[in-house]
Amino acid sequence: QVQLVESGGGLVQAGGSLRLSCAASGSIFSPYVMGWYRQAPGKQRELVARITDGGTTNYADSVKGRFAISRDNAKNTVYLQMNSLKPEDTAVYYCNVIWPGGFNSWGQGTQVTVSS
Repeated sequence: QVQLVESGGGLVQAGGSLRLSCAASGSIFSPYVMGWYRQAPGKQRELVARITDGGTTNYADSVKGRFAISRDNAKNTVYLQMNSLKPEDTAVYYCNVIWPGGFNSWGQGTQVTVSS
């Protein structure tokens, strides 16, 4: 049973930082792509950042220069370092893993709230 366990969300003031973690388990395969999406109230879920097993990264334009994604392949864990947070970053953040073969897994979501 594939499982994604997220941690690190919370409440922070504008300009502050948070670090999200997501550990994947339950598969004999290593994750191909690991990433973070977010969904704010009344909005569609959107990609924040993702990273391949080879280290190639993609970021949403709105977070470039502020957020950094990384992964530890030995631990099947992905991290999202979020700096210079803004109120518009407030959302539920979801971990996503694409496994070899294209199967998708989602985490349960972690709330990030940035106060002004």
